[in-house]
Amino acid sequence: MLDKQKKQRLIKKYQTHEGDTGSTEVQIAILSAEIDELAEHLKAHHKDHSSRRGLLRKVGERRKLLKYLQRENATSFEELTKKLKLKQAKQFESDDVEDESEEDVAVIVDENE
Repeated sequence: MLDKQKKQRLIKKYQTHEGDTGSTEVQIAILSAEIDELAEHLKAHHKDHSSRRGLLRKVGERRKLLKYLQRENATSFEELTKKLKLKQAKQFESDDVEDESEEDVAVIVDENE
């Protein structure tokens, strides 16, 4: 669990405006710090299953917030992932896959004629 001072430093560093304590960017930064602390704890205490469950819950929450931020404010998402050194998951667009398959079908139909 983060102590008050560390949490306040994170809030100050990632806030979008003065007095901001709950924006998506701040929530993601706090969750990332908590995830790092839990990961270190689990390296030493590998049988602590309740902490492992808490870690997975925090990771899921951060993933949801990152997905929301990417959808709503892509530039802020890019900056935040660079600052926090987070990996971005590869995304496959379903439109591109459908377009390719339609082109393949058109080529096959042309060959048969």
